Amino acid sequence: MIRLSGPKAYAMACQLTGKSAFTPRLASFCRFYQADGTVIDEGLVLYFKGPHSFTGEDVIELQGHGGIILQNQLLARVFELGAKQASAGEFSYRAFDNDKLDLVQAEAIADAIDATSAAAASSAIRSLSGEFSQKINQLLEQLIHLRLHVEAAIDFPDEEDVDFLSDGVIQNKLEQTQAQIQQVLATAKQGQLLRDGIHVVLAGRPNAGKSSLLNRLAGQERAIVTEVAGTTRDTLQETVVLNGLTLHLTDTAGLRDTEDTVERIGIARARTAIKQADMLLMVYDVTRDIEDNGTPLQLAEQLFGELPAAKRLLIIANKSDLLNKNESPSNTVDSNAAAIINNLGTMQQQGYEQVNVSCETGAGIENLIEALCAKVGFHPPENSLIARTRHLDALRRTADYLVEAHEQLVVFQAGELVAESLRQAQHSLGEITGEFSADDLLGKIFGSFCIGK
Repeated sequence: MIRLSGPKAYAMACQLTGKSAFTPRLASFCRFYQADGTVIDEGLVLYFKGPHSFTGEDVIELQGHGGIILQNQLLARVFELGAKQASAGEFSYRAFDNDKLDLVQAEAIADAIDATSAAAASSAIRSLSGEFSQKINQLLEQLIHLRLHVEAAIDFPDEEDVDFLSDGVIQNKLEQTQAQIQQVLATAKQGQLLRDGIHVVLAGRPNAGKSSLLNRLAGQERAIVTEVAGTTRDTLQETVVLNGLTLHLTDTAGLRDTEDTVERIGIARARTAIKQADMLLMVYDVTRDIEDNGTPLQLAEQLFGELPAAKRLLIIANKSDLLNKNESPSNTVDSNAAAIINNLGTMQQQGYEQVNVSCETGAGIENLIEALCAKVGFHPPENSLIARTRHLDALRRTADYLVEAHEQLVVFQAGELVAESLRQAQHSLGEITGEFSADDLLGKIFGSFCIGK
């Protein structure tokens, strides 16, 4: 299909087909002609008369038989008639520019196309239908109403019926708005996790079970697993969806000192991936990786150079199934390692969490997935809405300005400063739907769309 949008689209369709008129929203069977009258192809023409179209302009859709040769010939003829190639996101930008949709809805188009899970796709469609925009617009209306009351109190200080700064009316409305902003922010955080997922890096010593864990989470043999230390020489990426959360997994080379040139390059890449990760899964082998009187946290500090923050580190004790085996001493976990697995009180007091798994049997994998979702705060409600990092940033700035407004109102009774903080809050919130947006931001957003959208 080839889509044309703009004031000349209808005339181009008439020239291309030799027809004098088209009925809006009615498919017409036509032949598509070259300038000399030879037939390029035949197919359907659909006409959407502006402003009742996606872009708000006259839109023509040409549906042919397909095939690269026919398509290129038809495109060449369209360009000959005066059309130009659409840039990335241009149709959506024209729809935004003609008030057919707001910025959140425009972004939701790209998010629906790029969704990596059914939950993310469903959330994007809800945002596209206007649910997210409606929440933001309701908050904007409340902020405008607040500003009107505050500015009335400033402009008419001697009027008793507009003395809102001291009678608690403004404070009550402001606190209600703050609570609603926090609710929308919590929903948006879940939406961002749905859209972007998290980048998870598997790290640890050689042969700790990192590649085996990747294979378990991916549900297929993606990484080569052998008993030879240093098998993984480079980073390996895999994207999986677990419990609705998209995980961008990166398996890394085992961290150790080595003279092997290739392995050292792999370890350097591993350390780069570790720095960029949203979440680190430190995998260790309970049968050998913890030295006498050592702890998993000491191992983490040794491997990473410093102890990562508890919020981005989840410790994975692999081969924990061996703890319950009654075998000869040479094949069992020593008592020190068993104590580490079973007595984790000190580590938990510091906010760190360990999950016992067996990559061999699959035991504990479900617990790992649940712990990972809990660690990043992923628990999307059924009515979650897709969100982007810029949405979260705007909501946080809005919340901060409302805190300032509350302080100026309650502590200082400074009406002018309350009004200014509310104005800035309204401006920040308006950035989400595009009510206030810089041209460079719009260019960046629509430039990320695919051609034809």
